[in-house]
Amino acid sequence: MEIKREKYLDDLVVRMGNGMIKIVTGIRRCGKSYLLLNLFEKHLESTGVDRDHIIEVVLDDDANEELRDPKALSAHIRSRVGSDAGQYYVIIDEVQYAMSRKELLDRDNPPRLYGVLNGLMRLPNVDVYITGSNSKLLSTDVMTEFRGRGDEVRIHPLSFSEFMQGFDGDSSKGWRDYAVFGGMPLVLSLRTREQKMAYLSNLFAEAYFKDIIERNGIEKSQELEDVVNVLASNIGSLTSFSKLRSTFKSVLHTDISDHTIAAYVGYLEDAFVVTEAVRYSVRGRRYIGSPKKYYFEDVGLRNARLGFRQLDEPRIMENVVYNELKARGFLVDVGAVDTRRRIDGVQTREQLEVDFVANKGDRRYYVQVAQGLDDPGKEEQEKRSLKAISDGFKKIIVVKDALAPHYDSDGHLIIGLTDYLLDRNSLEL
Repeated sequence: MEIKREKYLDDLVVRMGNGMIKIVTGIRRCGKSYLLLNLFEKHLESTGVDRDHIIEVVLDDDANEELRDPKALSAHIRSRVGSDAGQYYVIIDEVQYAMSRKELLDRDNPPRLYGVLNGLMRLPNVDVYITGSNSKLLSTDVMTEFRGRGDEVRIHPLSFSEFMQGFDGDSSKGWRDYAVFGGMPLVLSLRTREQKMAYLSNLFAEAYFKDIIERNGIEKSQELEDVVNVLASNIGSLTSFSKLRSTFKSVLHTDISDHTIAAYVGYLEDAFVVTEAVRYSVRGRRYIGSPKKYYFEDVGLRNARLGFRQLDEPRIMENVVYNELKARGFLVDVGAVDTRRRIDGVQTREQLEVDFVANKGDRRYYVQVAQGLDDPGKEEQEKRSLKAISDGFKKIIVVKDALAPHYDSDGHLIIGLTDYLLDRNSLEL
């Protein structure tokens, strides 16, 4: 089956010929290679680009092992670039294979690959696209080295709307499957629950853990696994490194320093496995350093780490809503609203939470995620923080089920989960 992935294809098309290296990043197996080698190349050919003007090098293919040497890679690409006026499109897939472990550990000198990419950028008829699966190596470092000449396109696992393109069933059934197995593209082609569970569990162990351990020289891999499992159990909960350390002591009976926990969480973020959401004081208009929240890039991977046992739908809903906001290009924070209330005649200060503060340009949305609003007490709880915000930005509550998107008497947009997920413009209703 072919999933269109139109947003990411559009992101590439609009960047064509901009004089920068297009860096396609994202968690391993989320579809970076498919986007470039299939969808983007089809687009190029459909617009009249000759096939011999598309130069692709897939570095994780053993057949191209000799091209993992930067000098050989440069010679190979340059030998295929002609002197005619036509544009050549160079696509290098999984560029980390062209960097040695010694180069990766050397913080003072850039990898030789960067010189190759710099040289290609100087050719007047070459447009360069690369993919990789590590944010520090392939985003931060490249952006720094090329001083504004690197242009990142971040892609994610399948959103729910993309997932439904290949799912045989209605959206209600699709959500039940997506909430358990997530949006890693290969999951759609697997038929049984057992196959999906085995694939996701093996993917975490063989693709992510091994890569993180080897890349960072981790000796105590069990500590890394414990950190992942604790984060997976606590998605949507405020978390600090000291709180994680206390959990290790009380539950796992192990002693691990804040510094080590911070390093392991950083490695997981670099590999796009988890993302941190920082707290933002809505009234104070400032960021609050700690605690933070952590969400998994894919809920299926999160569930696999926990053996598909902790299928807490409210937490999973929150993680999916967060991922959807990120995929739509929003900067997403966790909102904190300071307010006061009188209890038994005593003025009490309290801090309420808004699940997400989503910003894009001059637009802002306050988003709450709720299993339901049928109970009056639950409804009041969900709305209290939104009512305490006095600015004019839109306030939205995403609930598991709703008859149709509508506004309540307080001016909040109430929208069902699948309505929100299936319509990229749902926040504009």
